[in-house]
Amino acid sequence: MNSDEILVAQVKSGDLDAFEQLVARYETKVYTIAYRYVGNYNDASDLAQDAFIRVYRSINSFRGDSSFLTWLYRVVTNVCKDELRRRAKEKTVSIDEIVEKGKSPPAETGHKPLEEAVLSREWQEEVQQILNTLSDDHRTVVVMKDIQGYSYEEIAGYLECSLGTVKSRLNRARHILKDRLLTRKDLLIGRACHGQ
Repeated sequence: MNSDEILVAQVKSGDLDAFEQLVARYETKVYTIAYRYVGNYNDASDLAQDAFIRVYRSINSFRGDSSFLTWLYRVVTNVCKDELRRRAKEKTVSIDEIVEKGKSPPAETGHKPLEEAVLSREWQEEVQQILNTLSDDHRTVVVMKDIQGYSYEEIAGYLECSLGTVKSRLNRARHILKDRLLTRKDLLIGRACHGQ
């Protein structure tokens, strides 16, 4: 198996097979990062594809100052941040729509396991929505540390900031997440108990 450096050099010389090898090597990681930013399978798939297109178009600008994976992570993160900024500009959800969505009662099933499964799915969606409310900086460190499993040192390298900054952002992000998750969990359990 060729190293990233060899594959990158081959891609720069016009070898599409080498690029396909890089895609195959990192597509799961790229998709997972995108999913954690947008919380939607279809959008994450589109963003992952966009990220690889951007990688291909700008690979000649990769100088090898960092590892290819570090550079790839930055490209993916930037694609995701661009999409979130674009969405923020377009977001025009009315209060009426939010209220109407909140009124629709879940179907009565009488099956406890099904109700638990629905509650579990709702909880996962809530977690992703709360993750989406974090600032770009906070979401990035949470995704990298708690979901992707990177070390503090790796995150500092990827984000080109100090170890102290990474730890500070992560600590703040976790506190925000904890507060918001506890609030939402209480609301979800309350809705389930009262059949709302």
